[in-house]
Amino acid sequence: MQNKQKELIEDFSLFDDWEEKYSYLIDIGKNLPNMPESEKIEENIVKGCVSQVWMILTIKDNKIHLKADSDAQIVRGLIALLVKIYDGLDICEAKNIDMNDIFTQIGLDKHLSPNRRNGFFAMV
Repeated sequence: MQNKQKELIEDFSLFDDWEEKYSYLIDIGKNLPNMPESEKIEENIVKGCVSQVWMILTIKDNKIHLKADSDAQIVRGLIALLVKIYDGLDICEAKNIDMNDIFTQIGLDKHLSPNRRNGFFAMV
């Protein structure tokens, strides 16, 4: 498991209840840079999300670069998780990430609605 993944799991383990974890998720989403309106176009929409989600993935020098945004606060937090894990990773490293495991270790598997869970994995 990569350091970024371990750090993320540790960050969430600092909170005792899900109210605090949701607040943390929303807070990290607030730190996500806003995507310019010019990039919020149909071809960048993630299908399968209830909220509006726009995502642009580019590869440069075999590294993933991820830019995304949403109109929903919790979803912006979920995007921030993905950006933290995947942005800057080598493609081979990214293929080996077990998001189900990370999702479970953080506890999101039990505390997100099925629609948000499906949307999260549509982004993955």
